Amino acid sequence: MPRQQQPAARPVRRRSYDQFDATARALDSVGDRWTLLIVRELLGGPRRYTDLHADLPGVSTDVLASRLKDMEQAGLALRRKLPPPSAVSVYELTERGHGLLPVLAALAEWGAPALAERRPTDAVRAHWFALPLLGALAGLTREGVLEVRLDEGAFHLRVGGGAGLVLPGAEGYGAVYGYGPADRPDARIVLGAEVCLELAQGAATLAEAVKDGRVEVQGDGPLAAELRGE
Repeated sequence: MPRQQQPAARPVRRRSYDQFDATARALDSVGDRWTLLIVRELLGGPRRYTDLHADLPGVSTDVLASRLKDMEQAGLALRRKLPPPSAVSVYELTERGHGLLPVLAALAEWGAPALAERRPTDAVRAHWFALPLLGALAGLTREGVLEVRLDEGAFHLRVGGGAGLVLPGAEGYGAVYGYGPADRPDARIVLGAEVCLELAQGAATLAEAVKDGRVEVQGDGPLAAELRGE
């Protein structure tokens, strides 16, 4: 008996608002749950799938894989294999994906007042404080790599001199921050999460927090001197 031919699978149509409007079109690409948080993670540089899953507590493996595929199709991210000896695949933002930086920074500023109290179920990662700190650090003029240390861990930023808080990437379009401590930072600040939130909300300036001792500045170079107000 001849084998019955199965009907061809119909292409899956991505959900759309079907509105000729820039905001609606943008939300077609980034409006799904987890997408913007994946962008937040990739703003720190290329990440392996396992790293993304570890730093996005609550996302299922199926949803993460689906969102990453959607982001690749939308031209927001790409997947590439690192050269030997690593030979692992990583995801990174495209130029269009990096264009979401001001969107994420604005959302972080808008959402900061909602962080008045940490809930018992809230996860936290040190680098999640990078975006809220952007505004507080944007006025620095001395260039360099700044390491930010909190109880939850450390991350680093390139600041000052119109650098735009962007760390150059190997092949991509750069990273807004880096994961973990820097190898040779030009300066280091040590502070608590609550001080980060005050800076993000504009309740205190960096100079005020340094002066009253709630932000400790470490280092001897020009960037550390500016942070101390010297």
